[in-house]
Amino acid sequence: MKIKHLLMALLASAIYSCDDTTGSLGLDMLPGSDNVNVSSTSFDVTTKSILSGPVFAKTDIGYVGKYTDPDFGYFESGFLTQLNCTDSLQFPFGVMAGDTAHLAELVLYYDSYFGDSLNACKMSVYELNKVLDKNHYTNINPDNYYNKSTGLIGSKSYSAVDLSISDSIRNSSNYSKYVRFVLPKSFGDDMIKLNKEHPEYFYNADAFIKNVFKGLYVKSDYGDGTILYINHVNLNIIYNSHYTDSLGNFLKKKDGTDSLYYGKRTFAATKEIIQANQFKTSQKLAEKVNEKDWTYLKSPAGIFTEVTLPVQQIADQLSKDTLNTVKLSINNYHQEKVNQYSLLAPKYMLLVREKDATSFFEKNEIIDNITSYLAVHNNSKNNNYTFGNLSRLISTCIAEKKAAKEKAGKDWNEQQWLSQNPLWNKVVLIPVNVTVDNNSNNINRIQHDLSPASVKLEGGENNKLKLEVTYTKFPN
Repeated sequence: MKIKHLLMALLASAIYSCDDTTGSLGLDMLPGSDNVNVSSTSFDVTTKSILSGPVFAKTDIGYVGKYTDPDFGYFESGFLTQLNCTDSLQFPFGVMAGDTAHLAELVLYYDSYFGDSLNACKMSVYELNKVLDKNHYTNINPDNYYNKSTGLIGSKSYSAVDLSISDSIRNSSNYSKYVRFVLPKSFGDDMIKLNKEHPEYFYNADAFIKNVFKGLYVKSDYGDGTILYINHVNLNIIYNSHYTDSLGNFLKKKDGTDSLYYGKRTFAATKEIIQANQFKTSQKLAEKVNEKDWTYLKSPAGIFTEVTLPVQQIADQLSKDTLNTVKLSINNYHQEKVNQYSLLAPKYMLLVREKDATSFFEKNEIIDNITSYLAVHNNSKNNNYTFGNLSRLISTCIAEKKAAKEKAGKDWNEQQWLSQNPLWNKVVLIPVNVTVDNNSNNINRIQHDLSPASVKLEGGENNKLKLEVTYTKFPN
């Protein structure tokens, strides 16, 4: 009796885990007898590498720099960003010591980077002459938004770790790494003058971007081996102001001179405005996707792995049975970090129906464990990615084809339907970044992984993977 109760508990669990649209196979054929068996089998799975092409990259991180990998060739990045303006921003006219700037500066802050910390690099910053479109794909063309001959704001040589700053400062908890540009004083003077003459231009971010400053393009000029992850961009206009008493009178020092301090107004890149990353990659990626004995994941905007699921075979073989679990485990080849240039395996892998992959990121969707799933790289034990149960995905694909067949009726043409729906049984594996809510521990954001990473996976067109299926079988 204990075995009987266990089998019925497994069956109940399988029924409970399905919703109205993705029910397990065979649930409409439950017999009256309790003589059921739980069995397992496996099906072949075909995988292949595919070029990702441009990817949707809505992010508040700006990537700038270049590195060349021996396996995948070069990768180069730069970014374009607008700057925000706090509502109704005003300079403190009346208490400023004149109506001109003390200085103007642009500061790019970063917490992390990839590559050589002491590599000599150089970047340039240009002012945009056109408002950015809401284009968050990595093939955005900066040439459409700036003038190279007239838009240059400044250039700066740098390394990821600035040795000119003392160890005690660099190692302090409140220190942030940065690249700083000192801009022409006239840049700040013009901003202050415009604020006084047209305060409406500083009413909000839209007015500021349209009338005052359309944005920045940060471009890598030279240096191969370092990518900075810029997480804050601040344009600071610094000015002299008088200290005043409660009545607004200027305070004097003991020697009778004016008592002054430096004030500033900051225009920053924030999540509310547009930021766009441009990535350039080597043609060498096209060579890697043609390898047949394994597949790759390569980020950013590099290589995905396409998986062809044996949906029809499962439907044919298990049409009278109930799917309990459908497990896909993908081992990866061992890789070690031997230096700062080594690419390591992405931490998270998204599995999503290929036909839904674009909209998944554009709509900022979260996995539903029906048509999209998440795996975490297991590098401590099995060195693999595992999707524990794809049964609802398989059921969804089968139901989709079944609905199309019922709708067509006697006009059903299977070959024609398959040619019109070539991605019906295909999913794609994509390296992603995952943001988790600190309070609820729930996932609240999934984005393309835009940091340099790669992994070589078992499989490929010449080596099949196995889909492990556990199912409940009923007597005839």
